[in-house]
Amino acid sequence: MTLTAIPGFRVGHWTDAVGMTGCTVILCPDAGAVASASFLGPSPATREGVLLSPEKKVERVHALLLTGGSAFGLAAASGVVRVLEERGVGHQTPFARVPLVPAAVVYDLGLGDPLARPGEPEGEAAARAASSEPVPRGRVGAGTGTTAGKYLGGPGAVPGGLGSAMVERYGVSVGALAVANPIGDVLDERGGVLAGPGTGPGAVSFTPGDVENTTLVAVVTEHTLSKADCRRLADAAQAALGRVIHPSHTYWDGDAAFMLSSCAKPPADPLLLGALVQEAVCAAVRDAVRQANGLGV
Repeated sequence: MTLTAIPGFRVGHWTDAVGMTGCTVILCPDAGAVASASFLGPSPATREGVLLSPEKKVERVHALLLTGGSAFGLAAASGVVRVLEERGVGHQTPFARVPLVPAAVVYDLGLGDPLARPGEPEGEAAARAASSEPVPRGRVGAGTGTTAGKYLGGPGAVPGGLGSAMVERYGVSVGALAVANPIGDVLDERGGVLAGPGTGPGAVSFTPGDVENTTLVAVVTEHTLSKADCRRLADAAQAALGRVIHPSHTYWDGDAAFMLSSCAKPPADPLLLGALVQEAVCAAVRDAVRQANGLGV
C-alpha cells in the first residue's frame, strides 16, 4: 500500500538511470490540497516554500515536486505547471488560473553525471506519467541518485532510494512518500541498522560535504485539516525522521517535510492522525532503502 491508496492523489516519475537523477510529482485533486511544510537544516532548496507558511493567504496547492539535480532541478516545476495549466487546474485569479507547485530538491550531483539534471521537459514528463497506480519505488524518480549512511565517506554509503507507504487505523488513513538521502544510517523497526555503516557519527573524523544530504517527505490524507494543522503535522513528520535516521537533522542535512490534505473527509482525532503520520513516514523511509537495495519488504 503506497501513497496513491489515498484517493485523489497521483504520483509520476521521470528517471535518468545513466545520469543517476530524476524527479517525482505528486498531483493533488483538481481542487487542490490544503498544505504546509517544515524545513530543517542549513541549506534547503525549495520553490514556493514561503507560500506554505500558515500565515500566508493561499491555502491550497495543486501539485508537489520532489527532484534531484540540486537547485538546478527546481526548473522541473515549470513543466508541472504547464501540464496543470493545460488541464485548467490552478488558483483562480482575475486573469488566469495559476497552478501552485511547491518543490524541494536533493543533492545527487556526485553519484552520476553532474550535468544530468531534471528540467522543465522532465517535470512535464513526470506530471503526465502520474497515476493512481501503486507508486514505483527504489532507485526511481527523485530517489534515483540518492544515498544513505555517508558519515564515513564514500565507502560506507549505500543507495537511499524512494519509498512509499500507507497506514490506516480506525478508519483514519495517511499516505507518505520519502526520498532518502541522509548522512545518517536508516534504522529498522527494532532500531538495528537497515542501511549505512552503523558505526556511529563519532567513529572517525570525517566532515561530509555541506550540500550533499537531504531527506524529503510528503504526507497526504483525506481528513480535513487547516493550514496550521498541516504545519503541525509536517513538524511531526520531521520528528519521525529522528526515529528512523541516526543521526538525523545534522548540520549537513536540509530535510523537508510536506503535509497535504484533500479535505474530502471530516477531521480525524488529532492524536491518532499525528501518530499515523509518524508511522507512515518511518515506513516510507525504510521502504526506500529496502527497495533501493533489493531487501524486499
